[in-house]
Amino acid sequence: MMKFYEELKQADKDKNLISLSIIEGPGSGSKALWCSGKFLYKQGNENAFDVFSESLINIDKTQIIKSGDSRLFCEFVTSEKHIVVCGAGHISIPIIKIGKMLGFHITVIDDRMSFTNTAKKEGADTVLCKPFKEALGEIQGSADHYFIIVTRGHRFDQECLYHIINKKNAYIGMIGSRSRVRIVKEFLQSRGISKGLLDQVCTPIGLKINAQTPEEIAVAIMAEIIQIKNEGKSGFGYPKEIMDGLTSAELSKMPKALVTIVSRKGSAPRDAGTKMLVMLDGSSIGTIGGGCVESEVCGIAREVARDRKPVLKKVDMTPDTAEDEGMVCGGTVEVYIEPVL
Repeated sequence: MMKFYEELKQADKDKNLISLSIIEGPGSGSKALWCSGKFLYKQGNENAFDVFSESLINIDKTQIIKSGDSRLFCEFVTSEKHIVVCGAGHISIPIIKIGKMLGFHITVIDDRMSFTNTAKKEGADTVLCKPFKEALGEIQGSADHYFIIVTRGHRFDQECLYHIINKKNAYIGMIGSRSRVRIVKEFLQSRGISKGLLDQVCTPIGLKINAQTPEEIAVAIMAEIIQIKNEGKSGFGYPKEIMDGLTSAELSKMPKALVTIVSRKGSAPRDAGTKMLVMLDGSSIGTIGGGCVESEVCGIAREVARDRKPVLKKVDMTPDTAEDEGMVCGGTVEVYIEPVL
């Protein structure tokens, strides 16, 4: 399957790219990539996908589709999520920390070296110590870019917003009081920016949780970004660390298995599309929720890595079982565990 993951890594993820895995029935274990109404790549039993072609045309979310005895897991694949923080002051530090915990690539921009040094120390992936106009000129933007404007003054706010507003984006949020925001918007309208575009900017930034401290404000901002991110096509795709593990030359000779949650019912902790890569030696990348469930699945994954035969496993976390295992969640999940060959 290594060829499949190489193809997936190179595919254009800014389009409606869907990863397909036959998880049950004829052709089980076969994989394909589907985009804009056609197959880009097939691996395994190529003819097994034909029965699903009509159903794939109108698919709009990560899900399982059925045809006879076959079940196909269809998962939207997006590019890496990027947060661009304009301003490296006191609010940006907890944004960096929370953003990294959530798996975002974090870019921080500021023209003050002492502040950008702190941002780098706190874990930002990319730090640009340049004037905002110059730095933003280097960022193209995409449907997976989330822009956060938390500069030290409305003059810098309006400069950043002016150079961001026409970029492709998933989110633009700007901090500031109502009067500060009004001044910025009025100025940008005088510079030819439409009211319609400006009304799409999230101001005041963040969910309304009566946040007071920099840490609370960062939580409110990141909660708003999570809300917007998850309103789109559901599915976790292939996080960078998982994709790196699947295509790493260093790990290529290590037998391993990819674990994917393909369905969820009830209050299970993670949604369909969540992934974990498990090596034969027991090491792993990622998590499907931790606890006893993950421990059980890891054991099966090691067997799959050794035997090279995929397994579809239902894990029960209903109240009685959860209580016996000391868990607080309930529901069931199906996990598809496939060898990476």
